[in-house]
Amino acid sequence: MLNTIRHGTPTDHPPLLIAHGLFGSARNWGVIAKRLSSDREVLAVDMRNHGNSPRVETQSYADMADDLAEVIGRGQMDVLGHSMGGKAAMVLALTRPEAVRRLIVADIAPVAYGHTQAHLIAAMRAVDLSSVTRRSEAAEQLSEVPDDGTRAFLLQSLDVAEKRWTLNLDVLEAEMPKIIGFPDVTGPVDVPAFFLSGGESDYVRPEHRDTIKAFFPEARFAKIPGAHHWLHAEKPREFEAACRAFLDA
Repeated sequence: MLNTIRHGTPTDHPPLLIAHGLFGSARNWGVIAKRLSSDREVLAVDMRNHGNSPRVETQSYADMADDLAEVIGRGQMDVLGHSMGGKAAMVLALTRPEAVRRLIVADIAPVAYGHTQAHLIAAMRAVDLSSVTRRSEAAEQLSEVPDDGTRAFLLQSLDVAEKRWTLNLDVLEAEMPKIIGFPDVTGPVDVPAFFLSGGESDYVRPEHRDTIKAFFPEARFAKIPGAHHWLHAEKPREFEAACRAFLDA
């Protein structure tokens, strides 16, 4: 079972399950989860090979969807997934539509991408953890990652006290083709779906809409101006408002 952080308490509204993206964790979603838990229970999970969830040998979307289905159990939840978590959430909705009441996909499309993230794994591996006593020291060793936001994001998965990354880097590297790809699944399904993307991001392009509509005919689309791929961290209030409007519609 995936490690799960619960926010709020059960209400008349369906619970919301949040699935983070590659190199993320349930803790990354604490602000959004707490805000959305004002009127519903919110469950944020560590995906397999991330955070405190089990270390296993695969990172396929079929397996990740199975993990999410296990958390949901026999009931039904709203599901929000970002990036890798968004693809896992889509596969869940496509293969077990009865488990998903409403689907929010944050800044990702059901397509294969060409940008491997293996260079970030190499950068994390290059950090000499034996000499690190604080995150700032690790940040200095991550100089090959030029973007401050990306560097800070990666450092959230560093356990300084234990001198280890809370990521299964070996499996994530080996399974990278699956992570940046998208499995052969069939549609359509009538699950209401909301594709929310960053206005400055190129992950969800106009040419992806036909593919999205083929899977999710009821899909709606929106962009948050000024946001990039980590739109929930850059524009948390706008992100929360957009999600809440869709969930409560």
